[in-house]
Parts: sequence; C-alpha cells; structure tokens
Amino acid sequence: MAENAGTSGTTSNNGNSVGFKEQDQLLPIANVGRIMKQILPPNAKISKEAKETMQECASEFISFVTGETSEKCKKERRKTVNGDDICWALATLGLDDYAVPLRRYLLRYRELEGEHKPAANHDKVAIVDNCNVEDGDNMGPLI
Repeated sequence: MAENAGTSGTTSNNGNSVGFKEQDQLLPIANVGRIMKQILPPNAKISKEAKETMQECASEFISFVTGETSEKCKKERRKTVNGDDICWALATLGLDDYAVPLRRYLLRYRELEGEHKPAANHDKVAIVDNCNVEDGDNMGPLI
C-alpha cells in the first residue's frame, strides 16, 4: 500500500536505470475516493485502507491492460495507443465483460464527437473488431 511508496527502479529502452516513486504510478487517491463515494450510500464512510487498496487494484488493472495494448502497438510499429487497442487488449485478456461495454461507450463517444466536428470528419468510419456490439444496447449518458 502507500507505505511501500519508496523508490523503485526500472530499465528504460536504452538500458539505463530509471528511478521512480511507486506513488507516481498510482491513480490519485482523491479521485479513487470520489469514484468510490459515487456508488455508496451518502452516509457511508470509506477507510483510508480501503481507498489505498482500491487505488492499488485500479492502478494495477490499468497497467495490466496498458501493457498488453503497448505490446500490440509495438508489434504493429505504432506509437499511439487508441480506444480500439484497449478494447482489443481487454478481449485478448479474457475480460469481455469489460471489453463489450467499453466498445459501446467508445462508439457512442465517437458518434457524439462527430456531431461536434466539421462535416469533413463525418466520412470517417469506426473500426469494430474483437468486441461485439449489439444494436439497441442502452449505455446511458456519457460522462
């Protein structure tokens, strides 16, 4: 948990050791607490330990998915990770319960963004792969 927030070492692409604080690789605990409070009843309390545990779990989950996504992009010699890559990684890792709703969210986000952009961008087509999206699924509002 946070008590392990000392410095750790990792190796950069050129082989040099790079120092970083473990805390720098975690999601901000205030944001984690705010998200947790949204789902709990208004009078519920969240302990510091619970926030730290959730912070570590969420950060590790993001790192796990991002690592898979990064490998895909490296193999394809691309430097930019996009939403389709994340959906692909989730599906590849067997996390279809996350991949399918994220795919729906991504498609809806792109539709809404298309409404706010000039007409020239309406020619672009979203590529859907690995994640099946059923018509009529209600995702709710984008936040």
